[in-house]
Amino acid sequence: MPTKTTQTGSESTEPTAGGAKTPRRGSAAAGGKPLVIVESPTKATKIAGYLGSGYVVEASVGHIRDLPRNAADVPAEHKGASWARLGVDVDNSFEPLYVVSPDRKQQVSRLKQLVKGASEIYLATDEDREGEAIAWHLIDTLKPRVPVRRMVFHEITPEAIARAVANPRELDTALVDAQETRRILDRLYGYEVSPVLWKKVLPKLSAGRVQSVATRIVVERERERMAFHAADYWSLEGTFAVPGTVTGADEGEPTTVRAKLVSVDDSRVATGRDFDAATGRVSGDVVHLDEAGARGLAARLEGRQVTVARVDEKPYRRRPYAPFTTSTLQMEAGRKLGWSSAQTMRVAQRLYENGHITYMRTDSTNLSDEAINAARSQARELYGDAYVPAEARRYKSKAKGAQEAHEAIRPAGDSFRTPGQLAAELARDEFRLYELIWKRTVASQMADAVGQTVSIRLAGRSATDEAVEFTASGRTITFPGFLKAYVESQDEGRQGTGDDDEGGDDAERRLPRLERGQQLDTQELDAKGHTTSPPARYTEPSLVARLEELGIGRPSTFASIMQTIQDRGYVWKKGNSLVPSFIAFAVVNLLEQHFTQLVDYQFTASLEEELDQIAGGNLQRVDWLTEFYFGVEGRNTGGIAESGGLKHIVGQRLEEIDARGVNSIPLRATTPDGEPVVVRVGRYGPYLQAGEDGGRVSIPEDLAPDELTEEKVRELLEAPSGDRELGTDPESGLPVVVKAGRYGPYVTTVVPEGSKESPRTASLFASMSPETVTIEDALKLLTLPRTVGSTPEGEEIQALNGRYGPYIKKGTDSRSLDSEEKLFSITLDEALAIFAQPKQRGRAAAKAPLKELGPDPVTEGVVTVREGRFGPYVTDGETNASLRKGDDVETITIERAAELLADRRAAGPAKKKKAAKKTTAKKTAAKKAPAKKAATKKAAAEPVATS
Repeated sequence: MPTKTTQTGSESTEPTAGGAKTPRRGSAAAGGKPLVIVESPTKATKIAGYLGSGYVVEASVGHIRDLPRNAADVPAEHKGASWARLGVDVDNSFEPLYVVSPDRKQQVSRLKQLVKGASEIYLATDEDREGEAIAWHLIDTLKPRVPVRRMVFHEITPEAIARAVANPRELDTALVDAQETRRILDRLYGYEVSPVLWKKVLPKLSAGRVQSVATRIVVERERERMAFHAADYWSLEGTFAVPGTVTGADEGEPTTVRAKLVSVDDSRVATGRDFDAATGRVSGDVVHLDEAGARGLAARLEGRQVTVARVDEKPYRRRPYAPFTTSTLQMEAGRKLGWSSAQTMRVAQRLYENGHITYMRTDSTNLSDEAINAARSQARELYGDAYVPAEARRYKSKAKGAQEAHEAIRPAGDSFRTPGQLAAELARDEFRLYELIWKRTVASQMADAVGQTVSIRLAGRSATDEAVEFTASGRTITFPGFLKAYVESQDEGRQGTGDDDEGGDDAERRLPRLERGQQLDTQELDAKGHTTSPPARYTEPSLVARLEELGIGRPSTFASIMQTIQDRGYVWKKGNSLVPSFIAFAVVNLLEQHFTQLVDYQFTASLEEELDQIAGGNLQRVDWLTEFYFGVEGRNTGGIAESGGLKHIVGQRLEEIDARGVNSIPLRATTPDGEPVVVRVGRYGPYLQAGEDGGRVSIPEDLAPDELTEEKVRELLEAPSGDRELGTDPESGLPVVVKAGRYGPYVTTVVPEGSKESPRTASLFASMSPETVTIEDALKLLTLPRTVGSTPEGEEIQALNGRYGPYIKKGTDSRSLDSEEKLFSITLDEALAIFAQPKQRGRAAAKAPLKELGPDPVTEGVVTVREGRFGPYVTDGETNASLRKGDDVETITIERAAELLADRRAAGPAKKKKAAKKTTAKKTAAKKAPAKKAATKKAAAEPVATS
């Protein structure tokens, strides 16, 4: 069923199979210049320089329209419609209501003026679904009366831009349909499921089609770590010497071999992988060496000879790595540079927009013929003919549904500039990422690395006739090939089992030349203790790799997914590791138990595949959305459709959810009396509770879930409580306690669990302490804020105690008090006298920094850690960024500080709240179909849904 769209000026439109409509070209306006519209000002400046004065190039500054963010964004004519809260008319072909973003209205007006004088329009947004959708929104909003052409390119170079202008194409309406379907799907998912979290977990939480699945992956790994039982085991390593000189030995060849014990009396010696993670017990028929066993065996082997039982030699060959895709670039920048996905993409965006690399959102590993020739030519020039194979290498992506762009990420142009040639033009971070991309691209067209691997088995007998076997392996690289240019890094925690680590692809380990039957002298034996490790937490690179492996998400979404799960408070960083919050556990519990399919990996991947089918024109978006939301018998959207659709499932299961159950996380730990201990997610944060009605204790904010061991739980439960009951509030009858809070100690009334009543709270004065404060002090504090009186004009004056100290307030005007005690004693006349005085401006002298970290890689300003009103923060003198959960003043590094500052810069300056003002002007809005709904009731504000 085709969807409708507004007419674009005098053009007529024709529906496509996918639903969107394609604009017909009008006639070119005489006397005007072609107008080229791109997304960013940087891109516009670069392209304008290449096209010259014959073209006008302007930026849309990203997306110009979106679904309404809240009820205030909904135009008056639609406010009462039943579908207005969603911004999608689900009963009329899922027609979305689009409004021009408030911060884009001025730019849209400018673009409309430019369109009036243009001879033709070139839409030069990125060539992926998102870029195609931006182009469609521009057409639908600007309504040009001149020919509209789609101009696409993968790199911003003079040659590429000239080719793009000479070979425009039509708008790809199938790609537009796929992106619009994705946006509508995410809105339906977020707006239907998020309110369930508000009611059953905590207010203001959000659910998302991909973010919830990514959170589940992180939570599942933490569950594994919490259930993990560590085990101790010992190993035995020996150094064995070659007696005399081996015939034909090269000068400097090793004369000893380091080997590891692998069997005793034909039974394999246990290694880390032989222990059950759930029990810590060894599994299988293996020898579990403890300290006494390992040291005793070493003593019995001392002075004994061993015999070379086997020598296996095999040729070693390693093919080059494929050029970068978006995900592999994020992974490798995370491993090599320690960057977050967001930081990687920000730097890559700058490199692309300045014409240094090709488009950075792609899941293709393909290289153009020009790029292949450039890489081969540069490899030959830098390393010689031997390092370039006779045939060019072609790569195919292994990613599911790879199709976002036509080429891998590589240096721009038909010939590559080396990092050294570009150094003067690039900032430090840009240089580091460009160098990574350049090396990887050149290496992808180089020869294989070749060498030899050797595996040796040594046999011997102990003094008590125990048969033992040791093994050693080595590798020599006879021709490094592509390794001369680039070596890929390994993930943190990739080994983690105590087994042999062969190191990187370029690591060599030379062994002496040995022959079967040869005798070796035992030179040294070392018994070593080991403890098994839980599976490593995900980092951003390894989580991106896992999502890609599952077929969840696409290149343009990985960085935003990483950022979203952290911004929503579901995940925080400890070093580079991603740690789930207890709120994340509660949300995942709810979704797994009551909306299983919505966080099922296979189902989420199948949604991506079906969205790809819509992009290919093989599925009708309206039919597909109808199945997903309302449920029908059909082959698409899986069990959601068969269960009655998303709307039905959410409405049906809401009352079945046990809020206390989903907010409870059982632990292995117990009290000394054997009572079970659980973590519960409460209104004021997570806490421990022993038994159903036992005492409660708050959990420190920076404590990771897997650190709640038996010992830690008992320590927290037995520690003197920071909460002290002071008495009863005579007004409400509720207990009054003193607590330790994030911003200092405070007193509060304790409302029963499940009560809708809000507690009364007040911070302690600086002169008070939690140990000595009395019920009288507390009740006095709880009278704040205190009404002092009213001005002659009728404005109320209040006395309040805030984060910055005591103050009085009149409307939006506030003045500090020099004493906390004045909060209770200041009179109306005294308050009026203070307000009559000019307001004091300026700041107190800046405090000395807590720590100096070094220069920021972007601004080169000295980065320091300082104490602020809201806690510690880092600054380079221009930008300030608060430390986040998991960051510590003592351990924070310059790399982490640079990441926080980069995130803050990317967010832009804080927006000041504007006073609401009445207006009769209509909001700029465009509904994808002209149909209007009669107003019946006011639309409620809803959450912003994200993927």
